[in-house]
Amino acid sequence: MYTDRFAPSPTGELHLGHAFSALVCWRECQVAGGRFLLRIEDLDRGRSRPEFVDGITRDLAWLGIEWEQPVLFQSARLPAYRAALERLTGRGLTYPCTCSRRDIAEAVAAPQEGAQPSGPDGTVYPGTCRGRAHQPGEPAAIRLDMRRAIAALGGGDAVAALHFEELDAGPAGEMGEVCLDPQALIAGAGDVVLARRDGAPAYHLAVVVDDAWQGISHVTRGRDLFAATPIHRLLQALLGLATPRYRHHRLIRDAQAKRLAKRDRAHSLAQLRADGWQRGDVLRRLGLD
Repeated sequence: MYTDRFAPSPTGELHLGHAFSALVCWRECQVAGGRFLLRIEDLDRGRSRPEFVDGITRDLAWLGIEWEQPVLFQSARLPAYRAALERLTGRGLTYPCTCSRRDIAEAVAAPQEGAQPSGPDGTVYPGTCRGRAHQPGEPAAIRLDMRRAIAALGGGDAVAALHFEELDAGPAGEMGEVCLDPQALIAGAGDVVLARRDGAPAYHLAVVVDDAWQGISHVTRGRDLFAATPIHRLLQALLGLATPRYRHHRLIRDAQAKRLAKRDRAHSLAQLRADGWQRGDVLRRLGLD
């Protein structure tokens, strides 16, 4: 059955960009006679707040969006993420990383490293801890060994496995069947974090585990997340999970063409509502009326 989800993090107020994503997703579900799910991605324990959860549901209701109950909170799914991580670790596809952000910045700035590309998570990790001995009990993030992960798919089979269907368009106009280059994934994403130093699962792992568990058939999200999709497709292949169809929609920008962010409260739905905006005003601003 057609099933999509809106999955915000409760770390701030929803803005017009969130409204666009939620409305596009909900409308597609309505047209298809499918299911619209709300998932609260509250794994950032330091920044997630109950008042932001309340704000999310209030904003969606104001937009006229309805969702199935119960709402899934990722904080209730920690055993599932841990089990997925253990499966990957048991196959030798992960390694502990004790590098701080400062360590990574200094490593990529070293002359022998040369310029490091930027990937979905920022600067591509240079692999400092790959193969390094780790002291038991030392706090460490867990990274995916990208080369080993792709090799685990079986050489030429990796090319066959790493593809997905794009229903809108990627940043470079990618549409239809998108085939991924394994070597480009190694160079462009690097050894991504699957679990943070505090033990919390990272976004890439949690999202693919939950999409499969909830039976998500379609994923609607902003074009800024297109670069993360190859990582998610790889994890789906490694864990034997189904692959949804993807719709990466255009981004909503301000008058200066900057992408909206939670820190800019002027575009938050709560503030717009306080300023007298109605639902119809939001739809017109987003080109959805």
